[in-house]
Amino acid sequence: MTTLSAKLASPKRRQLAIGLPLFACGLLIAPVQAKSDIHQFSKTMMGTRLHLTLQGADASLMNTAAGAALSEMARLADMMSRYRSDSELNAINLAAGLQAVQVSAELLEVLEMAQRVTKMSKGAFDVTVGALRDWNFDAASPSIASAQQIAAQLPLIGAKGLILNARQSTAFLSQRGMRLDLGGIAKLPIMQAGMRQLLAHGVVNVMINGGGDVLVNGQLNGRDWRVGLRDPRQPDQLLGVVALNKGFVASSGDYERYVMHEGQRLHHILDPKTGYPTKGPHGVTLISDKLEAINGLGAAIMVAGAQSGRTRLQQMSDVDALIVDANNQLWTSSGMARRLVRS
Repeated sequence: MTTLSAKLASPKRRQLAIGLPLFACGLLIAPVQAKSDIHQFSKTMMGTRLHLTLQGADASLMNTAAGAALSEMARLADMMSRYRSDSELNAINLAAGLQAVQVSAELLEVLEMAQRVTKMSKGAFDVTVGALRDWNFDAASPSIASAQQIAAQLPLIGAKGLILNARQSTAFLSQRGMRLDLGGIAKLPIMQAGMRQLLAHGVVNVMINGGGDVLVNGQLNGRDWRVGLRDPRQPDQLLGVVALNKGFVASSGDYERYVMHEGQRLHHILDPKTGYPTKGPHGVTLISDKLEAINGLGAAIMVAGAQSGRTRLQQMSDVDALIVDANNQLWTSSGMARRLVRS
C-alpha cells in the first residue's frame, strides 16, 4: 500500500444568487427562505452529511417525524456499513468461507437487489469489490493499492461467490477473504426508509439530501422542489435545474472522492474486472420515482462506459438521465432534455 500525503481534492463550492429555493445533488446551494413552517435537520451518516428539509405548520410533528426518520436511516446505515466492526455486513465478511450468516430482512433485500444489478450489468456492478481493501479515499489517510495487492485480491471478486438463501434469510461468501461493499447500492434504500417514516407521520413535503443523491416528495412553498444538477466537468457549477415532486435524483461521478497521484485522478468507483478506478464517464445522473430502476445503475454505467449506458437508458422509459463521457461530451436522454432547465 502506498500512503499519499496529499489530501483528497474537493471542488470549491459557492452559493448561487437564485431567487428560488434550490438544492443541488449532494449540496445545499442556496439557503431556504426563512419561514416558520420550514424545518431543517441533519446528521452525519453513510460518509456524508445528510440533510432533511420539511415543510409543515406543526413544529412538534416535524421534530418527531425527523427524529424517527434519522433514527431509522442511522440504524440501517450502521447495519450495512463496512466500516463498523459490529455491523451485520461485516459479520458476513468475517464469516467468509466458513459459514452462512443470518441477516435482517432489510439487508437481505439490498443484497438481492445487488445481485439483480450485477446480472443486468453483466458484472460491471459487483458488491464483492469490497475485497479490494487497500484503496482508501478518505481525506485523513488516503492510499492507493499496489499492483501486487490488486493482483492478489482480484480472484476474490465475483458475484457468484455471494450465496443468498431467502427462505432462511442468510448470506454466505464462498471464499475466505471475500468482502462486501454496499457503498454503491445501500444509500438509496436507506433514504427511502427515511421517507417512509416521514410519510407515516403525516409529513408530505420532504426533501432528503444525501451527498450526491436526493429524494423528494410533495412541494416547497407550493412549488415542486428545484434540484440543481452538478456539471461533472466543472463540479463547482451547475448544468441546470430540474423540478420534481416525487422521486430520486441519483448521481455518480469521479469528482466526489478522489486523490491525485502522478498527475492522474484516482477516484472511489472501482472496476471489479481490473481492480482500478474506472476510466469511463466522468459522471452520470439519473432521475426516477422507482428505486429498482436506478439503484446501482449509475455505478454500473461508470464501469461499463458511456455507450453501454446510453444503449440501456434509451430502453428505459421510467428513467431520465445524463452522462458526461470520458471526452467531456454531454448526452441527455429525451426525458432529461425536456426536464432540464439550463443554468
